[in-house]
Amino acid sequence: MRVSSTVTKSELLIPSPQSSSLLQRGEADWVLRKRSGMAPAMTGHQPVAFLLITIGWFCLTSCASVSQHQFSDPAAGWQTKTGQLMYRTAKATLIGEAIVRLSKTGDFELTVSKGPGITLLSLRQDAAFAEFNASFTGQRWSGPTASAPPQLRGWLALRDQFLRAPNQKTLRYVSGSETFLFRF
Repeated sequence: MRVSSTVTKSELLIPSPQSSSLLQRGEADWVLRKRSGMAPAMTGHQPVAFLLITIGWFCLTSCASVSQHQFSDPAAGWQTKTGQLMYRTAKATLIGEAIVRLSKTGDFELTVSKGPGITLLSLRQDAAFAEFNASFTGQRWSGPTASAPPQLRGWLALRDQFLRAPNQKTLRYVSGSETFLFRF
């Protein structure tokens, strides 16, 4: 005996106890697809919900990744120093290779790494704005320096220290419980 999987349209429109409420709401097309085994397509409010979720996702991700501030790119007139940094707090010590770049207009860049290709920390800063990224801790911040979180104030004060003494072979700076020691 062979069982046919063909279902006629008239058989599908016979209301069952499960589908009667759907039919009362005028969704007979959905019942047709459901009973025939066809995958349900987007119907009713699904396209609107999908569109709202997509727009919301786009707004959230674009706001987080777009900065209004443009830093100056290092150019021929910038001073570049390479050496080592020892950063120490009461709980931790970080030692790494440091690259410091300064422009004549006061732009500052600091990159701390542990060998080629392993950047531990990067800091870009000008007179009013900063961008801090500590990849080894996952800490990121960017914004006006006046509204910087307290834990970044020592890092953000380094710019002024280098501007005061741009040709020093050793720069030591203490901020609260943090000690920064650069050797070039």
